[in-house]
Order: sequence, then structure tokens, then C-alpha cells
Amino acid sequence: MTEAYIIDAVRTPRGIGKPGKGALSHLHPQHLAATVLKAINDRNNLDTSSVDDIVWSTSTQKGKQGGDLGRMAALAAGYDISVSGTTLDRFCGGGISSVNLAAASVMSGMEDCVIAGGTEMMSYTAQIAAEEANAGLKPLGMGAGNLELDALHPQSHQGVCGDAIAAREGIDRAALDALALVSQERADRAIREGRFDKSLVTVFNPDGSLALDREEFPRPETTMEGLSSLRASFDAIADFDLGDGVTFRKQIQRRYPELEWTGVHHAGNSSGVVDGAAAILIANKEYAERHGLKPRGRIVAYANQGDDPTLMLNAPVPAAKKVLEKAGLTKDDIDVWEINEAFAVVAEKFIRDLDLDRTKVNPNGGAMALGHPIGATGSILIGTALDELERAGGRYGLITMCAAGGMAPAIIIERV
Repeated sequence: MTEAYIIDAVRTPRGIGKPGKGALSHLHPQHLAATVLKAINDRNNLDTSSVDDIVWSTSTQKGKQGGDLGRMAALAAGYDISVSGTTLDRFCGGGISSVNLAAASVMSGMEDCVIAGGTEMMSYTAQIAAEEANAGLKPLGMGAGNLELDALHPQSHQGVCGDAIAAREGIDRAALDALALVSQERADRAIREGRFDKSLVTVFNPDGSLALDREEFPRPETTMEGLSSLRASFDAIADFDLGDGVTFRKQIQRRYPELEWTGVHHAGNSSGVVDGAAAILIANKEYAERHGLKPRGRIVAYANQGDDPTLMLNAPVPAAKKVLEKAGLTKDDIDVWEINEAFAVVAEKFIRDLDLDRTKVNPNGGAMALGHPIGATGSILIGTALDELERAGGRYGLITMCAAGGMAPAIIIERV
């Protein structure tokens, strides 16, 4: 099988994902995607006509984020018209899946060079969600989709699931807040020490003026006292009447009738709502040599895993075990773990279930401090893991994350 190498990885800073308030919120999603595609091109002096395909991830593919962002952003970035593109949706996991699928096409020998990545502008998707709610539409796949399917596998709200999992696992709020504080402290250290600088690219406005050149979301002033004072976010949502007396809490209790809980997640120990984009250049050895490119990493193995959609967030642990088995590695071989901090309980359960060295897990902070631009996050995390392997001299990194529907993609990379 042909080896697939990571040649380069870039990402934007993450801007606060609130309409009219975040530094990126006024931009078109294509502009954000084109920014990282142009950076990959410029940094590696690509002949873009030699790029076989672009595999992109965007979760909310509606309005400005619809219409195959991968292809359209490539054209906006000035790529040769011969470069095709496709856009996928695996909810939060799409940014890993775009890289996995790009790697698969290179490993198969069918393509030599593919760019993967993702974009999500949550400032824009928030507008879409508000408009749909005002129109009386309910979010599909969140307890209001196919009623026959919901009867078999009822799905709930992700934040409500996080609270329910914490109760089921016996993880208290103090532990979750402690992890959130660590995330902020590590992110602050990483920013101050320039650990993100290698991958970070500045976003400019269409007129050439500066839009954003730093992380906008982190709150380095965070304290345990401040976190403990925050009100839980999802209790009211858990008991919101979706119609006919159905609530998210009841959806979960249909499968887990013994489960009772109160809210433990809030704005401080949940992932931040942000805008962002990332791109990763993947190629085989022959392409790299022919074009004078030096690989930074090798894709060792990838895997996909489904789990109970009712609790939704528990697939990362079995996904990690599956990809380790595929790679012929053990947890002790992994130097850097990146588990997306969708909610604190996801990362805390991951660490406990696999009995991991906490210093190796999200060593530069995670989404609680930096934010989670849904379809882009997986690609961001792969680049972050590669940067950390290079900085610290590690060999292997494992990246995984939960996704709606009870899924988790995973990937193992090796520093070259």
C-alpha cells in the first residue's frame, strides 16, 4: 500500500462565533476556506494543477455554507480550474474524516496529492438556527427527526447528553471545572510560547485590511471560583417540550429509565462557539520528491466507530481502541492525544477509561479554551498534534472526537 504523508498543515485563528461580534463573523465562509487553501499553496509553492482533489468538511451545509465549499473555495483561492473538490458532513467529526478520506485516496494509489480540511462559521450557522426556530422548524436528528427511528434509537441534545453521561459515570462538576481550567491554562501557555505559530495564518479582509491574526476566544483570566459560579446551561433544555410532551430528558430516559441527573456543564466547561478553517496537504512520497516537498508526518492508520446515539458522545474511546489495533500500537506508544473538548465530560471520560497520562492529553489546551468550529476542528487538531510532536520530539499522535449520531472518527499520525 502507498504511504500517505502530511506535507503541511495550516489553520486560521478562531474568531468568536457571534453574529456581528466576532472578528471573522462578517466574512463569507468561502473567504475563510480560501484563506487556508491559499496559504497551503503559497507556503509550498504548489503547481495547483497537480492537485488531484480537495476533500472538505462543513457540517451545516446551508445558505452560504452550501454549494460544495471545497470546490468553490479552491476557485476563490486562485487554484487551477482542473482541481476538483467535494464537501462532506460527519457533524463534528468531519474535519478528521476529510483527512482520512484524502489519505485513503493516496494510499490506494489512485491519487498522488489531495488537500483536506474544513470550515465552519458558527456565527453564520447561529443565524440559520435562529431563523429556522422562528419559522417553527425543529432540528433533525435531535429528537425531532424520523419518529420511527427515534423510537428505536432516540437522540437527544448534545449538552443534555453530556450532563447525563457525567451522572452515569459518576463524574462531578468539580472534576469537569478542573479540566476546563487546565484547558485555559495550557492554551494560554501555548499562545504565549508561540506553539501555534507554525500553523497559524492571518485572515485578511477582502480589501486587504487585517481581520484576525490571533486566537479570539481564550479567557486566560479564568479561575476555579469563576467557573464554579456559572449557571448550568442545559437543565432547561433537557425539559423543553418538543411537542406531545416529549423532552430531551425523556428521550434519554426511554433508553436509560434509571438515569437521573442535574446539569453540570456550562459555558466555561463546554466547547466555545467560534469561526475557523484549516487545510492539510497530503501526498505520496513520489509526488513530494518530484515537487521538492519535505513530509512532516505520516498517516499510520484511521478508523471510524459508531456507538449509542441516545447518549451520543461515547464513541471516542472505542474509536481510539480500534485505531490503535489497526496500527499495531498500544496506548503507551502515543506521545500526544488530541480528544476534542466538545464538553468536559468527553475528555474526562476518555482519560479515565483509557487510564492516560494527563500531561499527554490536549497538552496545548482544547476546545473549552480555544473553541470548536464544528466541521474544521478535526483538521485543526491534526495540525496541532503534528506541531506538538515536532516541538516535543514525540513520535505518534492520536486524534479523535465525538460526533452527533453517536460517532467518532480517529487517526494516528507519525512525525517524520
